[in-house]
Amino acid sequence: MLTPRVGTVPDYEVDGETRVPWLLGTQLSTDAGPLARAPAGSRVLLVEAHGFARRLPYHVQKLTLVFAAMRAFRDRLREAGYDVVYLRAETFGEALETYFERYPADTLVLAPSPSHGSGRRLAELADAAGGAVELVDNELFVSTPAAFDRWAGDAHRYRHEEFYRHMRRETGVLMVDGEPVGGEWNYDADNRETPPLGWEPPRRRRFEPDERTRAVAAWVDAEFDTWGDPEGFAWPVTREDALTALESFASERLPAFGDYQDAMRRGEPAMAHSLLSPAINLGLIHPWEAIERVERAYAEDERVAINDAEGFVRQLLGWREFLRHVYRREMPALDRANQLEADRELPEAYWSAEARMACLGEAVGDVHDRGYAHHIQRLMVLANLATLWGVEPRQLNEWFHATFVDAYHWVTTPNVIEMGQYGAGVFATKPYVSSANYVDRMSDYCAGCPYDPDATVGEDACPLNALYWEFLDRNEDELRSSGRMGLMYSHVDRKREAGELEAIRERVARLRELEAEGRL
Repeated sequence: MLTPRVGTVPDYEVDGETRVPWLLGTQLSTDAGPLARAPAGSRVLLVEAHGFARRLPYHVQKLTLVFAAMRAFRDRLREAGYDVVYLRAETFGEALETYFERYPADTLVLAPSPSHGSGRRLAELADAAGGAVELVDNELFVSTPAAFDRWAGDAHRYRHEEFYRHMRRETGVLMVDGEPVGGEWNYDADNRETPPLGWEPPRRRRFEPDERTRAVAAWVDAEFDTWGDPEGFAWPVTREDALTALESFASERLPAFGDYQDAMRRGEPAMAHSLLSPAINLGLIHPWEAIERVERAYAEDERVAINDAEGFVRQLLGWREFLRHVYRREMPALDRANQLEADRELPEAYWSAEARMACLGEAVGDVHDRGYAHHIQRLMVLANLATLWGVEPRQLNEWFHATFVDAYHWVTTPNVIEMGQYGAGVFATKPYVSSANYVDRMSDYCAGCPYDPDATVGEDACPLNALYWEFLDRNEDELRSSGRMGLMYSHVDRKREAGELEAIRERVARLRELEAEGRL
């Protein structure tokens, strides 16, 4: 049985007859949670609720992935002899009414989703349907809420690096005699190389849809108002394929991952990234399985360098766990956070995927085509531009939530509102914003772009440059006092003394006109 490695999970029993496991669509695991405690052949509840899919224009591949994975898991359990009650309904409430009409004496044993209020809402729906739900810990993580709370205490300001080191010590991952392998905790500085000309990323393992997945895709396309390209679906929807994806990454892509982790290239949304987040967030792979496999690859495969393995471990053992707990502790305020008082609409190019800016067009185009872009595209192109533009954080969060195949509210809210847009200041110590210089250094987007990455004003100047300086000017009262922004404000001061800020403001006003005309 797979359980968190940091913290203790309370014990409980599931007999599968009157205490029945209820699995959500993001808990497709036989090895963790209520189902792992149930005897073979027990009754299991799965609810395929459709109402949520009508609230936003979700990516067609995201809905296909979720529903196809649920149905594949249903069939796997039935083939293994489980009595699967698979209810398709508009709402969870309707499904629970049906279930408790059939099995009024049952208590459903549920590990709530990490998304805020999930357990409370579902328990209320069960009560309204005349039934009972017992809530237990969600074990599809490496650390428990109680363990994080002991580490964090009463703090409402968190530091990821401190938590990450704590998790390495507690689990022993990439540790020898109490010290980090290689002598350093963090090899982020070694994840920023630029691929040489002619470099090709290792092949991406594709999983062609079977008949069941093709049927789901056709139904999704007909049933829901979706966004994105339905063609080219290649995500794993079964446990077997998800494990194949993990093995493919560890043996083929991991040796190229570390150096070019932050690099961006036209036509390569994956680079050497693992592409495992959709499967992990569905429960098809436990994060501990992925961490162990990468640690083993580092130990056994001489091609895997420490910055390859540590870079992946930092994302999964550190960042994913950290965000889950910060979200849990800081909601619901985090969802509404907007300390820079940004209030502009999200540019239409995020939905149309049409932009003169090469970086924006490439990144949005990748998401449109595949429901995916890697983390630097997300942070330093998509979130960076929206932050500089002054987009109201909840709008950008909604866009990420709808368009990425691996996105859920607990994932996007801290990543987008806090890390991407500096909305609350609960762990971000400065806005992660940049001019064109960063994009030019870390990508090939600027080559061939109609905008000049070295110019700040003028019709051909890259929009990121003027937007960057206007953002600092606009938010000076909030940001100047930050110790990490002092250098940037010395540059603002020089531009102000030279009389350059007025031309920058005029350039930004012109950019807003261009955006309104669909010509950003």
